[in-house]
Amino acid sequence: MFLKAMLKKERSTGVRHIHYRLCESYRVHDTVRHHTILHLGPLDDLPKIEQKKALVARIVELIKDSRTGKKGLFVAEDSAVEFRAQESFRLIKENNRLDFCDRHAYQVVDTDSVKNRDVREVGCEWLCMQALQQLGLSSFLSKSGWSQDSIDLALTHIISRASYPASELRTSKWIKENSSVCELTQYPREDITKDKLYKISHRLYAIKNSLEAYLSKRTTELFDLDDKIILYDLTNTYFEGSMRTSKIARFGRSKEKRNDAKIIVLAVVVNIEGFLKYSQIFDGNLADSQSLEPIIEELSIRTSQLGRKPIVVMDAGIASEENLSLLRAKGYDYVCVSRSGLKKYKIDTRSKVVQITDKRNQPITLQRVIVKGSRDAWLKVHSEAKAMKESGMNGRFSERYEQGLNQIQEGIMKKGGTKKESKVWERIGRLKQKYPSVHKFYDVELKTQGGGVAMELTWARKKQPKTMNREGQYLLRTTLDEKKESVQWKIYNVIREIESTFRVLKTDLDLRPIYHKTDDAVMAHLHLGLLAYWIVNTIRHQLKQKGIHNEWRDIARTMNTQKLVTTTMETQYDEHIVIRQCSEPTPEVLKIYNALKYKHRPFTRKKSVVPPPETRKK
Repeated sequence: MFLKAMLKKERSTGVRHIHYRLCESYRVHDTVRHHTILHLGPLDDLPKIEQKKALVARIVELIKDSRTGKKGLFVAEDSAVEFRAQESFRLIKENNRLDFCDRHAYQVVDTDSVKNRDVREVGCEWLCMQALQQLGLSSFLSKSGWSQDSIDLALTHIISRASYPASELRTSKWIKENSSVCELTQYPREDITKDKLYKISHRLYAIKNSLEAYLSKRTTELFDLDDKIILYDLTNTYFEGSMRTSKIARFGRSKEKRNDAKIIVLAVVVNIEGFLKYSQIFDGNLADSQSLEPIIEELSIRTSQLGRKPIVVMDAGIASEENLSLLRAKGYDYVCVSRSGLKKYKIDTRSKVVQITDKRNQPITLQRVIVKGSRDAWLKVHSEAKAMKESGMNGRFSERYEQGLNQIQEGIMKKGGTKKESKVWERIGRLKQKYPSVHKFYDVELKTQGGGVAMELTWARKKQPKTMNREGQYLLRTTLDEKKESVQWKIYNVIREIESTFRVLKTDLDLRPIYHKTDDAVMAHLHLGLLAYWIVNTIRHQLKQKGIHNEWRDIARTMNTQKLVTTTMETQYDEHIVIRQCSEPTPEVLKIYNALKYKHRPFTRKKSVVPPPETRKK
C-alpha cells in the first residue's frame, strides 16, 4: 500500500489543495494499475512526511493483525498517527474495502470462468536465452556502446533465428503470434517489425570481426578448450533470384547441384568441438584451393593464445601443393587427403598393417606408404564399408551409362533418329561428361557407311586388372611423421565435425537458399545464421558431454512442448485473478535442462488480482 497525492481544485475559490488516497497496485498483463482503498483527505493533522509514512505502515500492520486474528501489542508513537490509523482502519472494514480473511492459498472461484489464453512457445527460446547468457553477448554489446533497447532487439532476433529460422517478415509474425521471446528479452512485442529486424542484422554484421573474436575467446575460456586441432573447409549456398547487380554472386560448382543459380562461398575455421574460430565470404566462382591464403594469417589470432600453432585438417579440395607449401612456410602441421590418384607409391615394408574400427565398428586398415620425392608422411586407408558404397555407386553409374548407349543405338536404328556421325559422337561425348567415373572402363565403337551415316554402335566393358581396383582406398598426407598411424587417421577423421557444422547451418538454421537481393543483406543474413550457430553449438557441446547427441531440430522440437500460458478466473468477490506461468517441463525437456544445469522456467508465475470496478459518482 502507498499514499497517492492528488491535486483537487475548489470550485468556489479556485484554490488547489493536495488530497491523499490510500492505494494498492496490481498488474493487468504488462500494465500496472492502482486501486483506491480509502480517500484520506488533505491530512492537515499530519503535516510531516514521516507521519504520513508511519500512517501507511500502521494501517498495513492493523490489516495484517486482523487477517491473522492476532491483536497487536504496540501502537504508533505519534498519537495523531495512531488516531488517524485506527479511524482509517475502521472505515476500510465497515465499507468492505478489503477482504480480511487469510486467502493466500485458497480462494473460491467460478470454474466456468477459468480460461487459458495467450499460449506461446517458451522452451526453445528460454534454452537459447540461457546459452546467450553463458556467452555474455549482452555485456559485450553494452561495452561496445549499444543501447539497452538495441541489445534487447539483437538478442530477440538471434534467438528467433535459432528457434524459428525464417525470413524477417515471417520471423516478425512468429514473434507477435507464436513466441514468448519478447517476454524473455524485455523488448516490446508491439514494436517488432521486419524493417527493425533487417536493421539490427546489419548492425550486428558491422561488428562481425570483433564479435567473432570475442565469442571465439569466450568459448575457449568457458569450456577450457586448447584448440590443438582446427578444421578448415568451404561450402556454398545458392540464390533464388538472378542477382544481376551483385558483386559476389557468381556461377560456380554448386554443392547442391544447382548449376542454374548463382552461388557464394562460405569458408569457416572450426575446432574439433565445433566452435567457429573464423569465417569469411568469397565470390561464388572461387576455387576451393584459392581460399586458404587470405585466411591463414587469422589462424593464430583466432585459436589458442599459448604460442603453439594448431594442426590444420583439410579436405582434398583445399590441399593443393601451393597451400601445403604455404602452411609449411608459416609453421603449421597439417593432415589432409591426397589430391593425386593412387598410382605412384610403394608400401613401406618397415611398417606393420594396423587394424582399427570406426564409430560403427566397421573395419579399417591403415598402412604406411612411401611417395618418391615427398618429405611428408603418407598413410594408405582402406575401408570395407567405403568400398561397398563406391562399388554400389559405380554399379549404378555403369547401368545408367549403358542405358544411355542403348538410347543412342535405338536412335541410330529407328526411322527419323539421329544417324549423322558427328551428331552421334556428340551424344556420346555428352554421356561421357555425365558419367566421368565409369566411361573409361568401356570400349565404344561406331560403325559408319559412306556419307558419314552411322550404322551401328557397339560397346564392351574392359577387363580391369586387380591392381587397378582402388575402391574404398585413399591416401592421407601429413607432416606428423612421429605420430602413430591410428592417431593420424583419428586426427583426420575429426573433419566429420565440420561436415556437421555445415549441415546445421544450411538445414537447421536456414542458410540456404538465399532470397535477399543486395550484397549487404546477404552478408547480414549469413552472419545472423553464424551467430545462431554459436547458440546451437554451445548447447549441443554441453549435451554431448552428458551423452545426449540429438540433432538441433530434434532438440528444438522437444523444447517447444513447454508453453507459456495465461489463466484467468473470477472469485466469489467478483475479483479477476490473472496468472501467467510456464507449463511443467516434460521428462525429455527436464533431461535437457538438467544436463545443461539451466533453470527450468524463466519465472515461476506472475499473479495479479484485479478488484471489482469502483462505483463512481456522475
